[in-house]
Amino acid sequence: MKLKSSEPFWLVKNGILHSYPSLQKNITTDILVVGGGITGSLIAHQCIKDGHKTVLIDRREIGHGSTSATTSMLQYEIDVPLHELNDLIGPEEAAASYWACYKSIDDLQKIVSTIKSDCGFKKKDSLYFAAYKKDVAWLKDEFEARKQIGLPVQWLEAADIEKRFKIKNSHGGILSQQGGSIDAFQLAHDLLHYNHKKGLQIFDKTDTKNTNYNKSGVVVTTEHGSTITAKKIIYCNGFESTEIIKDKFVNLLSTYAMVGEQFEDDQSHLSETLFWNTAKPYMYMRTTDDNRLLIGGEDEDFVDASKRDALLEKKSVKLKNYLKKMLPDYHFQTDFVWAGTFGETKDGLPYIGEHPNFPGAYFVLGFGGNGITFSVIGMELVADMLQNKKHSLSDTFKFRR
Repeated sequence: MKLKSSEPFWLVKNGILHSYPSLQKNITTDILVVGGGITGSLIAHQCIKDGHKTVLIDRREIGHGSTSATTSMLQYEIDVPLHELNDLIGPEEAAASYWACYKSIDDLQKIVSTIKSDCGFKKKDSLYFAAYKKDVAWLKDEFEARKQIGLPVQWLEAADIEKRFKIKNSHGGILSQQGGSIDAFQLAHDLLHYNHKKGLQIFDKTDTKNTNYNKSGVVVTTEHGSTITAKKIIYCNGFESTEIIKDKFVNLLSTYAMVGEQFEDDQSHLSETLFWNTAKPYMYMRTTDDNRLLIGGEDEDFVDASKRDALLEKKSVKLKNYLKKMLPDYHFQTDFVWAGTFGETKDGLPYIGEHPNFPGAYFVLGFGGNGITFSVIGMELVADMLQNKKHSLSDTFKFRR
């Protein structure tokens, strides 16, 4: 399944950072991680840290799936607003989910520091603003819901937003004092390189062809005819998990993004904040660590890669027009345009844990706009599961919830 079109900015910017062989022999391990993107690299990092003999495989080259197409906005905000999530899963679980995402950004900062990654991690504020006047009422309900559970937020009127960020045509919004941005492709490579030196075995261009599951372990046969015998298999393969899980647990969407040329003038009014709005689908925007502006959105249902890619030009025009509406004085010169595919769940939450049809397997599937923060939370859940402990969010994120 093709994940992206054209060449995403991160892939061209970074090139081939590290390469690994395909698996051509039979091996045995404690943990097999399937997926060499940002989620798999984080989970492998946790497994090595906890002393498990670990192997990671990917059907492509490392990081060349969704990780190369992500816009890497680190948000504690879940795609389903808190006041709606309260009604869906209850106030206690909703608050715990939001606070776990909040904490995960700080946890990720510590990981970046520990491995000395060059991924350009930067803490930022986050502005969630009303795209239409009719959205103001419910957005203020959202503001009150967040304030009630202690999240550090403030309400900005439209005039405040224009004065502070030079953004026009908003109708007020929530400014949160927690967020961040990274280059997820770089971070995935840095994590794997760091752990490879600590014993992590990594094999790319190695797809699974058959897997025998049982409670005592799994035996995986690869496309090369080699086998991997593991006590546990952990799937970190995002929406490609739909190839093996037959439940209807996620909707697939296509999203579009573009990055401008490096901006020589001062854009400090934009560089310290993530921006997204209440439109459906929502638009999002941030700067990169090399002073470019990135804008994305225009999501729609995923049909197939060719139909998704055929819309690139049309979508890029819409994104640029919207940018002109928000920042009429900004001179944006398009440098990269690409599309990616991601998943959306009924409650905006990930699926992390066991699935009844796959004994011996765990899944870490961080769908939605803040999939990276969900993957960081997944590290804690996996660590507990491998020690037969129950995490406080395991029921919240379980399959068939």
